Amino acid sequence: MPSIGDKAPDFEGVAHTGDKIRLSDFKGKIVVLYFYPRAMTPGCTREGVRFNELLDEFEKMGAVVIGVSTDSVEKNSRFAEKHGFRFKLVSDEKGEIGRKYGVVKGEGENMAAERVTFVIDRDGTIRAILKNIRPAEKHADLALEEVKKLVIGREAQSAGEVR
Repeated sequence: MPSIGDKAPDFEGVAHTGDKIRLSDFKGKIVVLYFYPRAMTPGCTREGVRFNELLDEFEKMGAVVIGVSTDSVEKNSRFAEKHGFRFKLVSDEKGEIGRKYGVVKGEGENMAAERVTFVIDRDGTIRAILKNIRPAEKHADLALEEVKKLVIGREAQSAGEVR
């Protein structure tokens, strides 16, 4: 698993919308990259719903939310449609993205991502890693706190303050 301060591994994947996306497409933005085990399960649903509820706040701070799971594009599409998710859900059926981030466990049909959230700054550096957080939906609230810290830190730097 990469550590805080490491460059976030770039990846390419297909979102539930059918669009190909790369992490590098979002350079200059804060990225909240959250891995979730399985679409349509209770914990992953609560987590996704909470990210969706907070999405406007993330966007006001210049942050993008991206969810990643080992589910198919079709399953992620149904998941997003059912719950009205307004952010991208990326399919990682082979576990390639998750392996770059050290969050995939199991093999074959038993393969799944662990519930881990990475907050990545505008330069592509990992600034926070949230794992083993209970309940699952708390990932969104904690990620928002980390994004706020990045924004406040940047504003302080541009104002010449040191905090």
